[in-house]
Amino acid sequence: MTAATGAASGAPDAGAPDAGAPDAGAPPVRSVTAVVGLLVLFELVSGFLQAGIAPILPSIGDTFGVSDSAVALVVSVQLLSAAVCAPALGRLGDLHGHRRMLRIALACVAAGSVLCAVAPAFPVLLLGRLLQGPLVALMPLEIALIRDRLPVGLARRAIARLVGALTLGGLLGAVGMGTAGKIFGDVRIALAVPAVLALACVAVSMVAIPESVTRAAGRVDRPGVVLLGLAVLGLLAGVSSAGDHGWLSGRVLVPTLAGLVLLAVWALVELRTAEPLVDLRAMAGRHVAPFYFASFAFGVVYFGGQSPNAAFFATDRDEAGYGFGLSSLSIALATLPAMIASIAGSACTARIAAKVGYRTALIGSFLLVGVGFVAFAAAHGELWAVVAELTLMGLGLGTALGAMPTVIAEASDPSRTGVATAVYNNVKTVGGAVAGGLFGTLLAAPAGRDDPSEGGYVAVWLIGAAFALVAALLAVAARRREV
Repeated sequence: MTAATGAASGAPDAGAPDAGAPDAGAPPVRSVTAVVGLLVLFELVSGFLQAGIAPILPSIGDTFGVSDSAVALVVSVQLLSAAVCAPALGRLGDLHGHRRMLRIALACVAAGSVLCAVAPAFPVLLLGRLLQGPLVALMPLEIALIRDRLPVGLARRAIARLVGALTLGGLLGAVGMGTAGKIFGDVRIALAVPAVLALACVAVSMVAIPESVTRAAGRVDRPGVVLLGLAVLGLLAGVSSAGDHGWLSGRVLVPTLAGLVLLAVWALVELRTAEPLVDLRAMAGRHVAPFYFASFAFGVVYFGGQSPNAAFFATDRDEAGYGFGLSSLSIALATLPAMIASIAGSACTARIAAKVGYRTALIGSFLLVGVGFVAFAAAHGELWAVVAELTLMGLGLGTALGAMPTVIAEASDPSRTGVATAVYNNVKTVGGAVAGGLFGTLLAAPAGRDDPSEGGYVAVWLIGAAFALVAALLAVAARRREV
C-alpha cells in the first residue's frame, strides 16, 4: 500500500489545529513565513505572464504575418504543455524536493519568456510558449512547500495570499501588457517585460527559500506521466475546437475519443502500478473525490464565462438588439470591480473558512456564483446591473479559487501534495476547455447574422449557474470532518 492509499482512510482533518504541523527539524515558523512573500512574488509574475498575452495577440499576428487561427496556437501550445508539466513536476517535487522543482520550473519559464521576446520567426515564438508550460506547476509546488513547512492555520492564510497574488497578477498583466504594447509599438519590446520579470524570479528563487522536509518514497511513474499527458492533450485539443468546427467534426471527435481511450488506459495502468503517479484508490474516497469532480465544474464556470461576457459587452445593441458596444478599455473598466472582488474573496478565504469551515465556504461561494449567473441571465439590459452581477460572481469565484487548492491539499497525503494539486489544476483546465467548446457552439451566429442570438448568451449563463450548483452539491456530498 502506498502512502497516498493510506490517506484514503486517514486524511488530514481540514479543521484540526495540529494537522500538518512542521517537522521538528524545520526552520522556525517566523523564518518560513517570511519566505511566503517571495512565493507571492512568483504568483504575481505567473498571473502577469498568463493573462498578459491576451491583449497583444493581435499584434503578434501582425508582427509575424500569421492568420488568426495560427495566433490561437500561442495560447493552446502553452496550455497543452502545461497539461503535461503540471502532474510531472508535481510528482517530481514530492519525490525530490519542491524547492528544486520550483527552481527548474522558473528557469524553464524564464528561458521560454526570453525566447518569445527575441523570436526571429513564429515557430520560435511557439517554442518559447511551449517552455512556459511549467507556469501552472508553480502553484502546486508552492502549496506543497507551504504545507510541509507551516502549521495548518498559517498554511491556509499563505495559500490564500498566493491565490490572491495570482489573481492580482492577472489583472496587472492584462492592463500592463496592453499598455506596454501601445506605448512601445513593438510586440517584441512588450514581450521583454515578462522576460525580465521571469529572470528576476529565477534569481529570487535562489535566496532564502527552504527545501521541503517530507518526501515521497519510490520513483516517477513514467508511463503514467506520458499516458496522462497524452490523454489531457487529446481532450483539450478536441473540445477546445468544438466551437469552431462543431461537436461531430472529425477535428473534434478524433482527438476527444483518443483522449478518452488514453484516459481509460491510464486509469488501468495506475491501478496496477505499485507506485502510481496518481493513487486513484485514494482519490476515490468520499473525502476527496467529490472535490475533484467539483474542480471540473469550477473550471466550466471560471474559464467558460470570460470570453462570452467580453463578447456580450462589445456587441453593438443597435445591430444585435443587446449588448453595450464597449471598447476594449471600457470592457476592462467594466470588469474591474469583479476582478477586485475576486482578489478580495481569495485574500479573505482563510478568514471566512476559519469561521464557517472550508467546505461551507466552498458551498457558499459556488452558490454565490450560481446566483450571479441567474441574475445575469434575467437582467442584462443595464450596464450598472451587469457590473453588479459580475462583481457578485467575482466574489464567489475568488473565494472558491482560494479554497479549492487548500481543500485538495489537506485531503491528500502530505507526501503527494504536489501531484494532487497539479491534478486539480488539470481537471479544472479540462473543464474550461469543455466550456469553451460548448459555449462556442451555443454562441455560433445564426445563418444570415453576424452576431449570436441573445438566447444563446442566456443559455450560456444558465448552464454556468447549473454547473455552479453541481459544484456546490458535490461539496455537500464530500465527507469531511471540520471543527
